[in-house]
Amino acid sequence: MGAAELPALACTVSLLRDFEAAASWDDWTPGAHGVVLSFDCARSGVRRSATYLPHVAPEQGWDRREAIDSLFRKAGHVGAVSDAARRDARVTRYAATTASITHAEWAAKARAARDAPVDAAGGRA
Repeated sequence: MGAAELPALACTVSLLRDFEAAASWDDWTPGAHGVVLSFDCARSGVRRSATYLPHVAPEQGWDRREAIDSLFRKAGHVGAVSDAARRDARVTRYAATTASITHAEWAAKARAARDAPVDAAGGRA
């Protein structure tokens, strides 16, 4: 990355919260819930898991089934995802609180902090 690309940078942090077991693979709302899918791989016996943040399914244009099937593949499942696999998988849903800042916003805050007056204790106001 070069300095010319800095204005295009943005950073988003998601604080994940309110985890709860879903009643079924489709017991979550795209856009409102993130999901963690976990299942035992029949071929290896290894537990596999994957997650998508709440914004992923709507951004991709996925419904619940498409998102869950994508999570199976993300976790390493090979082949078609069956109704039985969906039914047997464990799904945990959660919410997220996000905060974002662009490079321009960060630079403005950094300039303001640098230019802030120094108080009597040597700190910036």
